[in-house]
Amino acid sequence: MSDTPARLLKLLSLLQTPREWPGGELAERLDVSPRTIRRDVDRLRDLGYPVEASRGSVGGYRLVAGAAMPPLLLDDEEAVAIAVGLRAGAGHAIEGVDEASVRALAKLEQVLPSRLRHRVSVLQNATVPLTRGDGATIAPRTLTTLASAATGRERLRFAYRSGDGTRTKRQVEPYRLVSAGQRWYLVAYDLGREDWRTFRVDRVGEPYATGARFAPRPLPVEGTGSDGSDAESGDAARYLSLSMRRMKPERRMKPELCLDVWFGAPAEFVAARLPAHLGAPEPDGEDGCRLRTSCTDSLEWVALRLALVDCEFSVQGPPQLVEYLESLGARLTRAALPSSRRRGSADKDRPPADPEQG
Repeated sequence: MSDTPARLLKLLSLLQTPREWPGGELAERLDVSPRTIRRDVDRLRDLGYPVEASRGSVGGYRLVAGAAMPPLLLDDEEAVAIAVGLRAGAGHAIEGVDEASVRALAKLEQVLPSRLRHRVSVLQNATVPLTRGDGATIAPRTLTTLASAATGRERLRFAYRSGDGTRTKRQVEPYRLVSAGQRWYLVAYDLGREDWRTFRVDRVGEPYATGARFAPRPLPVEGTGSDGSDAESGDAARYLSLSMRRMKPERRMKPELCLDVWFGAPAEFVAARLPAHLGAPEPDGEDGCRLRTSCTDSLEWVALRLALVDCEFSVQGPPQLVEYLESLGARLTRAALPSSRRRGSADKDRPPADPEQG
């Protein structure tokens, strides 16, 4: 990589991962000599980035927290505001706050000075979020630990509580974090069971990186064995969706909804606007697609998600969802009427007054 500014940005991006990078590995990643890496590290130090070097036969570099924020074009107040916002969103698995946001939080906390890290913790502990739904809260530190280990290809150990309450110790090679609407999941290769597994992050306890590096394994996709092709984050989401479909329905807290929905838009358009855990729709006709899947989400949440796709759609099942959409549609229609007519419509639905009551 001969473009020095681009190479420096790439080097900085690698160093912001919370791990130590051997000089030879950085040189290989950037396709330059170890001597060039040493010069580039000196350039970053001159710019104010606190890059620490370790001695030894191999030698390595890592970005550490300095006495002040590195020049990220953020002042202290902005850094604290961003960290608090990312922590609040990540802890509740709000859709849209996905793995990229968790990685950003991990990078930011990696270089926050201790005085700012303390302010972030104080602010978060002093606020109570008002949330709805059954999405469990998660400690942001748990998410950042998992995200950092997956990015740095570092093995993890953690305690895990299964759905029936059984507690086990796990050692895994983390692959990806996936946000599934109201919950976070970790897709990882379980070394003890010698197979791929998905873990609900709200059931993960005391995670820590072991320091042991690993070469990433190919994630098996449907129709292939363990030697399937390499997968990106989209494949991790599809793998999670398939795993959830194969789960046995026993011990589920909510009844399962078997969805059959037709959309008047291309499959790519619809898939980009649906939560990953609902799966991908299949093309159906020239300009439409169809989603057949199952989930344990509430009727209200599913109805809202379908409407937010922003195209024509028709629900074939289940009947309770059809009924709820009819009721919701009538209510929304009344809400759009002028105030006088809206009051009149509401009066029609109101039961007559009891003449015996004053």
